[in-house]
Amino acid sequence: MLLPMQKRVYVMNCRIMNPPASPVIIIPARMAAARLPGKPLADIAGKPMIQHVWERARSSAASAVVIATEDARVAEVCEAFGAEVCMTSDAHESGTDRLQEVVSKLGLADDEIVVNVQGDEPLLPAAAIEQVAENLAARPAAGIATLKEAIHDAETVFNANA
Repeated sequence: MLLPMQKRVYVMNCRIMNPPASPVIIIPARMAAARLPGKPLADIAGKPMIQHVWERARSSAASAVVIATEDARVAEVCEAFGAEVCMTSDAHESGTDRLQEVVSKLGLADDEIVVNVQGDEPLLPAAAIEQVAENLAARPAAGIATLKEAIHDAETVFNANA
């Protein structure tokens, strides 16, 4: 069952293909992650993780890529490498909540396709972002979509880090 949403949002853990309309990508980046505090600024090959994610998102067909964060340190680093940043409340319980705040602050139209790219997915292919945007564009009644990958073994099902 699809729940009505004000905006069409994709909560993403995987991939995306070439949409007819260019989506807006929002990347939630929270410093206070329970499992790995400071994760957005974790160094990967000389760059912060969030920069790798942003670069992947920018290589897609997106019309805009915005990083949503509650932390001034993340904002400062992101602005230094050229990213657009939207400061959000630190009271959000999820990245989707943070994303909704950004959608509201940006005044995006109700029919705008918004793709939520997780801030800890530095290897996410641009094609995956585009695939989700295309799927949402082809199904206007869908308010939200989530890519999935089949799980074929019990070990993966019970692995919190899978």
